[in-house]
Amino acid sequence: MLTAMVGAIESGIIYAIMALGVYLSFRILDFPDLTVDGSFVTGAAVAATLIVSGVNPFVATCLALFIGFAAGCMTGFLHTVGKINALLSGILMMIALYSINLRIMGRSNVPLLNQKTVFTMIQEWGTKLGLDSAAAKTWGIFVSMAILTLLFKFFMDWFLQTEVGLAIRATGDNPRMIRSLSANTNLLIVLGLGLSNAMVAFSGALIAQYGSFADVGMGIGMIIIGLASVIIGEAVFGTKTIARTTLAVIGGSIIYRIVVSLALRAQFLETGDVKLITACIVILALVMPQIVRQQKEKKRKEQKRRERAQVIAISANGKGESDVAIKSDL
Repeated sequence: MLTAMVGAIESGIIYAIMALGVYLSFRILDFPDLTVDGSFVTGAAVAATLIVSGVNPFVATCLALFIGFAAGCMTGFLHTVGKINALLSGILMMIALYSINLRIMGRSNVPLLNQKTVFTMIQEWGTKLGLDSAAAKTWGIFVSMAILTLLFKFFMDWFLQTEVGLAIRATGDNPRMIRSLSANTNLLIVLGLGLSNAMVAFSGALIAQYGSFADVGMGIGMIIIGLASVIIGEAVFGTKTIARTTLAVIGGSIIYRIVVSLALRAQFLETGDVKLITACIVILALVMPQIVRQQKEKKRKEQKRRERAQVIAISANGKGESDVAIKSDL
């Protein structure tokens, strides 16, 4: 049980980088980008292929980030230059990336079992510091990935407060307004999608090394997982500020992985039911806040009705007392 929880938290932290990318495209840019399902695999394919070829794992992971940025920019170009619908441009790029990923890997699956990865190197550094192999693997991965995810979070917090970041936020909120201020919304959309898919591909590269394989089908439903993390985080932790929201996305990713891990321990569920569990979690995350909001609104209306009734009763009593006083004076 404890091992499963630790694994869920570790994977949740790594997937949180992908969730931050989804948050940037869906919440900040208000762009339904389905490129995520393809760019996640692209990051994994690039990293795995380069690692097998003998490239340093850190270099391979960073290159995956840049390839993901290029994929996101292509989606942006299809939408802005090609004037293709936002949803359709993401679908087209996702389909194209499937064949591109197969070309990169040369086959449908690339194993990394006996290869040096980022995580094996972290484990080696932990053992050099005096930790035993198990502790170096567990705590080394946990601490290093937590620091890395927080770096991405702080970068996003800082970037969205810059002039360009504020312009991207304005583009998602009101493109006509920001366009009237002579801002190039097309360029901002391309940049935002590029950064979003860069984080997604980077997360894919890390997940491939964490699971010791890259598979052409590992990105199926990834957009739903990212949305689930965003929705759960926003529902649980709130969205008052950008810093709080990005932290909520990370928390939502961890909560999602823990819930899935606990659900799979049920005897009537199997490993193949992960997508069904994901769909149920997303449905609950979407429906529950609305139910809670309706209940709060109902209570608020009842409270107002009671207050109004009390005011009417008090005014009626006051009028009755004044009439009695007038009669007594007469």
